[in-house]
This record gives sequence, structure tokens and C-alpha cells, in this order.
Amino acid sequence: MATKIKTRIVRIGNSQGIRIPKYVLEQTNLGEEVELELQEDRIIIRQVNHSRHDWDEKFMAMAESGDDKLLDNDIHLSTEWDETEWEW
Repeated sequence: MATKIKTRIVRIGNSQGIRIPKYVLEQTNLGEEVELELQEDRIIIRQVNHSRHDWDEKFMAMAESGDDKLLDNDIHLSTEWDETEWEW
């Protein structure tokens, strides 16, 4: 069953906002930054998922398991320009 909490919209400077009780924030694990989604007559609040936030750990795990090798390493697509003009 969903928890319902009644609260008021309050003035915050030139804006308006709501206060979210501490125990609600603790249960939802919302961080400092949230994402708002508008759906008809609803506002959905969810934590921001930062893309690539755990890529370093994932890449290290891939390297440790040897799963970071090129899949098309046997294909040689260099051109004459690559062979004669390109400098490292």
C-alpha cells in the first residue's frame, strides 16, 4: 500500500516548493540532485541517474577478466594514406 502524506506548498523566495519530511527522504534514498517528471496531474520525483557513473569499475572488471579485447582485431582496414602519411 502506498504511503500518503499531506503537505502544503510554501513560498521559497520568488518560487514555491514543498517540504519533504526527513523520514521520507531516508526511505527513498534521494540525493542532493533530483529529476522531476510531469505526468498529467502528477509530479514524479526520482534520483538522478548519472550515466557512466560506474564505468571505471566496469572497465577494470572487464580488463581483469580479459573481456576487453577488440572483437575485430583481425580486420585490417588501413589505406595507403594510413601507411605513408599518418604520423604518431
